[in-house]
Amino acid sequence: MNDGGDSSVLKIALIGNPNSGKSTVFNQLTGLRQRTGNFPGVTVEVKEGTLRFPNGHEATLYDFPGTYSLYPTSSDEKVVAAVLTNTADSNFPDVLVYVADVTKLEKHLLLFTQLLDLNIPLLLALNLSDSAAELGIKVNASKLSESFGVPVISISGRTGHNAMRLVMELEKMVNTQQSKAKSQQPTVNSPSFYRLTDLEKQVSEAIRQNLGIQNPYRALLLAHHAPWLQFLNPNEKETVSAIVSTKNFQSLRAQVDETLERYDRFIPISQAAIVSPPAFPNTPTDRLDAVLTHRVGGPLIFFTVMMLIFQAIFDWSVYPMDWIENGFALVSDFLTAQMPAAWYTELLTDGILAGLGGILVFVPQIAILFLLISILEEVGYMSRVVFMFDKTMQRFGMNGRSMVSLISGTACAVPAIMSSRTIGNWQERLITVMVTPFISCSARIPVYLVLIGLAVPAIKLGGFLSLQSLVFGAMYVLGVLAAFVSGWAMKRWLRRREHSFLAIELPVYRMPQWKNVLLNVWEKVKAFIVGAGKVILVVSIALWGLSRFGPGDSIEQAESAAQTEALLTNLDSVDAQGFVQQRRLEASWAGQAGKLMEPAIRPLGYDWKIGIALLTSFAAREVFTGTLAVLYNMGSAEADINDRSENAAKATLRERMKNEKFMDTGKPVYTLATALSLLVFYALSMQCFSTLAVVRRETGSWKWAALQFGFMSVAAYLGAWAVYVLFS
Repeated sequence: MNDGGDSSVLKIALIGNPNSGKSTVFNQLTGLRQRTGNFPGVTVEVKEGTLRFPNGHEATLYDFPGTYSLYPTSSDEKVVAAVLTNTADSNFPDVLVYVADVTKLEKHLLLFTQLLDLNIPLLLALNLSDSAAELGIKVNASKLSESFGVPVISISGRTGHNAMRLVMELEKMVNTQQSKAKSQQPTVNSPSFYRLTDLEKQVSEAIRQNLGIQNPYRALLLAHHAPWLQFLNPNEKETVSAIVSTKNFQSLRAQVDETLERYDRFIPISQAAIVSPPAFPNTPTDRLDAVLTHRVGGPLIFFTVMMLIFQAIFDWSVYPMDWIENGFALVSDFLTAQMPAAWYTELLTDGILAGLGGILVFVPQIAILFLLISILEEVGYMSRVVFMFDKTMQRFGMNGRSMVSLISGTACAVPAIMSSRTIGNWQERLITVMVTPFISCSARIPVYLVLIGLAVPAIKLGGFLSLQSLVFGAMYVLGVLAAFVSGWAMKRWLRRREHSFLAIELPVYRMPQWKNVLLNVWEKVKAFIVGAGKVILVVSIALWGLSRFGPGDSIEQAESAAQTEALLTNLDSVDAQGFVQQRRLEASWAGQAGKLMEPAIRPLGYDWKIGIALLTSFAAREVFTGTLAVLYNMGSAEADINDRSENAAKATLRERMKNEKFMDTGKPVYTLATALSLLVFYALSMQCFSTLAVVRRETGSWKWAALQFGFMSVAAYLGAWAVYVLFS
């Protein structure tokens, strides 16, 4: 491999420790001009956005995962080391921006000095300058710049202080790099911050000569990391391995010695440039932590906060939900009146619009959930949750960092499982991956809301707390209990011997940065709408076709037989039309598939239409409501055969579900027992195919994904059956 890279596109990377405020700076610089990208050979997703300079030019800005050094201890941290050792990659950054928390600068300088030795154009951004001023911390940025030989700028990602100055400095650095590239000036290695030992020099020089690497420290990093670096081919790995073995290079011992020497060198520099006031033993953060992280009161406060969030999801979303639902009904009625009575009109109104309307109506609740969780993250409370529950998680085979994955699972299991890469212990990480899908994600919210709205009366307990929000919260509690019980069982099964220790930096409490909060909500809701919309669009079109057509002339025969039976039983026009539509739907491909599986799910209180929804929702849980909307729209006239009102055809999804009856018994389908059974089934069953795929990728084997799917499916079926029997 050779040092190099494509310089046609300007690339700037933000790098820093966890809790340095790096992502806040990224949001300030890119705004809505950001997306998620992947680097070749790296499985962790990296945020990337567009940075616009005053001269009108643009650059790609990367936000790498937080890491403490170039000697990573988790999969997530390996991203930075992998990218910065692969200079041949076209995504290799032209400029690095190291974001450090100026209030804790000494802890953040280890990785910074390692980056210095890679000889990549580097800028030091001292973030949280507003917090430093409040604490009486004074920083001599020019002295730091002189000592390290790089530009140093004090900024605040929260307030935007000096953001433009940072952009202008980056523009200057980029222009310098372009000028060097055009003139083909050779890159000159700056003096190394860390002095390599004689053995390290020998190893580095041998790797440089054999692999064609210019930078000595980058060559040394290959000696440490070659076995897991995917961009190295087998011959290159074998060459590095032979050099390490021949020189008797001890990687772990070398890492410890290097870290100690770096601290010895940069601590005096930091102390000379920063003047801190005497430590305050009782700051506002300390006083709040005394209450919020109390051994007994802390967990109670946490559960109270979560219950208030669930209450807000119901109370704040009533009007926007009605507006969305009525809006889709008006559009559907308008199109039906204006367009000809043809198959494509049915596809548009009964298929696409019905499917999308069945899911988009729940966007307000999802936005409220993300809004409130984002606020808790911004103020610094969620880090305390990780700290509070560390010992509890240890009892169930996980650790405090697993709590991050479980909480993230309330949004989506896929990124939540990927976030487990911060867990260094393999068995704790495996248990976290296996139990995270039990946590109720945003895709389950539409299912919960529509079923709770059907079965649970909207009454207030004590005049404030609604019974519906209690049941909604109970679904989350059920998922958490299932995760903990499964984790405990896996801990016993795996017989884990290694124990990890939680090391987490708790940020000070501060007011949320509303721009970050709203941007995060927008990203999450957009991802939900776009991601779910694609799946629902495909499923709705396919389901419409499967519901409209059947094998051979089965549809025509069913229609003829239904018309004859309607005449014999003296049904009026409305009832006759509904009866015919029902028989047509049963004779379709979808109907026959549902009828085939109905005997297996009838003990749970489900009919064949619910069976179809169960099948389609394995693509994505939120498809459940969209599927039912399509099925009931396909037989809209039969919304209630006993309801002679012509308005039955225009009923909303929830109204049609209330009126749905079993054809053989005439009893309502959606009783309290059936609704609770479905709630339990969806709370315990595997979320979606995407989750299975990411479990396979993270564990490296389909064995764990298959085991997870089988266990969760059995638990969901048995739990749903028990609930149905209990409440019938």
